Amino acid sequence: MATERVVFSFGDGKAEGDSKRKDILGGKGAGLAEMTSLGLPVPPGFTIATSVSVAYGRDGTVPSAVRAEVGEALAQMESRVGKRFGDAEDPLLVSVRSGARASMPGMMDTILNLGLNEATT
Repeated sequence: MATERVVFSFGDGKAEGDSKRKDILGGKGAGLAEMTSLGLPVPPGFTIATSVSVAYGRDGTVPSAVRAEVGEALAQMESRVGKRFGDAEDPLLVSVRSGARASMPGMMDTILNLGLNEATT
């Protein structure tokens, strides 16, 4: 996984993935990429490849290279939206959706308003 790209951004009508990459992006990630490419109003975001979850399950840790890619994608998202994650005055709040290669309705968590903390509230 060290040289494999694992974070795929989408927003502003451009997506680094597509519906044919469901094995890499999971169903939700592939769908978000496709909707973005079609010009539908999808908020900017990014998808982390399913291989990261597999590696985490195997090793119990997220490699530093993946953390760096996520940091870059988050910075890109902040730039697109004009807000900063964790900013006390006007924070970027994000939703985190679980996804998988195979559909599993109701089996995975969704986290809303990630970025709220004592300073932001």
